[in-house]
Amino acid sequence: MIEQGSQAEIVRQSLKKRYRKERRFRMYGRVAIAVALASLLLLFVDIIGKGYTGFIKTTITLDVTLDGEAMYLDDPTDKDQMSMADFQAPIIASLQGYFPQATERSDVRQLSRLVGSYAGNQIKDLLVDNPGLLGSTQTLEFLVHDTVSVYVKHAGDEAYSVRLSDQQKGWVDELVEKGVIDTGFNDVLFSRGDSREPTNAGILGAIMGSLLTMIVTLVIAFPVGVSAAVYLEEFAPQNRLTDFIEVNINNLAAVPSIIFGLLGLAMFIGLFGMPRSVPVVGGLVLALMTLPTIIISSRAAIKSVPPSIREAAMGMGASKMQVVLHHVVPLAMPGMMTGSIIGMAQALGETAPLLLIGMVAFIVEVPDGFFSSATVLPVQIYLWASSAEQGFIELASAGIMVLLAFMISMNALAIWLRKRLERRW
Repeated sequence: MIEQGSQAEIVRQSLKKRYRKERRFRMYGRVAIAVALASLLLLFVDIIGKGYTGFIKTTITLDVTLDGEAMYLDDPTDKDQMSMADFQAPIIASLQGYFPQATERSDVRQLSRLVGSYAGNQIKDLLVDNPGLLGSTQTLEFLVHDTVSVYVKHAGDEAYSVRLSDQQKGWVDELVEKGVIDTGFNDVLFSRGDSREPTNAGILGAIMGSLLTMIVTLVIAFPVGVSAAVYLEEFAPQNRLTDFIEVNINNLAAVPSIIFGLLGLAMFIGLFGMPRSVPVVGGLVLALMTLPTIIISSRAAIKSVPPSIREAAMGMGASKMQVVLHHVVPLAMPGMMTGSIIGMAQALGETAPLLLIGMVAFIVEVPDGFFSSATVLPVQIYLWASSAEQGFIELASAGIMVLLAFMISMNALAIWLRKRLERRW
């Protein structure tokens, strides 16, 4: 009886010890999840804190007199006069209307730096489209200089005004109080390509470049990947060659992406002589990188189709090809699409392989075709983040937010397709 009691006590102690371990294990899991969520939250807070101002533009509205004498312009239709005219003069004259004491050359120079460098081009384009406006007074809205924009968006914080003189700060504060300088949604960010000046820079060119590149990637990677998966899973004989191919497909899925960039540089540009920095080459490189992911996910989807489907189709007299094309592939298609979308989302965020094929170039124009010079969103973010100007750092964080929105949307679409189309057996 004593021995049985001691055995029971040993069992109870063992159970208590095991339960304590289980509680600790659950606690470690909760702590790990909490740390991961806190890190993710910290990352998002940092990105949003730096990037929300990238969605804000700062403008200055002025009554500008298009004085031909001040601009040294008599005929807006004369290209020679237009190339030599001073289109900044009317803007400076309008600003001097608010600060009549600014008559010295140094004051005029500081006034001119309140407005973006493209303001003169805006007046030039206006006169090219409407030559009859010469001599009239127009109310025009200009983008301010990037230093002024950063100063206004951060409410005069001294940490963001190191490149403004005290006199310029006073002028800006006065213009803000009068409502001449105002802020609003930065539509420029989504309507223009890159620029040397942050206030004029946009991501439309990068978005179009990413779109064109993803189209090429999808058109090549999806049919090739699905076809390879179907062959390997349904038709390929089980021999050493097939095993060798399967092992290498799994290995390729773990190869660093920059290796695919080197392959694209050597093959498509070096061997075939294709142009650099075009969506076609970028799409080919990303297609090579995405293929292993699509093949592996497609094979897993094909394996999930029950053997009874194949047996029933064959029992009805269907051939092997008919079984695969009419029954197996349609039932496996939701899984194939899910894996392909996840692979495309991964390709959308890639930078390293595209740097090697020249898609890091400074591209101002929005690409209009698959062979136009272009860049992509991750590379555009990389270029802006490499710049020292605060305005570009804000744009880089805003670009990250846009890129994350695209990637989250693609992953959400993959989850929705899986839930909507999957079959339970």
